[in-house]
Amino acid sequence: MATSGRSPRAVDPNPNSMNIVSTIARLLLGLMFLVFGLNGFLHFIPSPQPTGMWGAFFTLLSTSHYAYMVFGVQAIAGILLLTNQYVPLAIVTLAAVLANILTFHITMMPSGLPPALLATLLWFLTAWPIRAHFAPILSRSTG
Repeated sequence: MATSGRSPRAVDPNPNSMNIVSTIARLLLGLMFLVFGLNGFLHFIPSPQPTGMWGAFFTLLSTSHYAYMVFGVQAIAGILLLTNQYVPLAIVTLAAVLANILTFHITMMPSGLPPALLATLLWFLTAWPIRAHFAPILSRSTG
């Protein structure tokens, strides 16, 4: 039998390689959101005192206790990703959280943009293989 000169991997890529990448991305994303979500309650990661527009925004979130809801959503979504339970729900929830994180860092604290972009990349690597789960929420009509 003649071969085309291509390696078998080039013709038929390993279908499990994307699964491995997605699993690693899911675990890293889950760990990231669990740690930062819990940090919102336990304050184990030291951070500088916020100043300027960032400080005013942070003060508003803290004094209104709105931040507790945000940190709680992050921690719960992180647990869901780490335990591989309700992953589509965690991904949809984190899409809204990431949109807010990116907006915050783009408009008020650009120095924190690299970790936000990393989280977004991990989100896409986790969401892409399960994109079929999102088809119903992206349909135009209900019937």
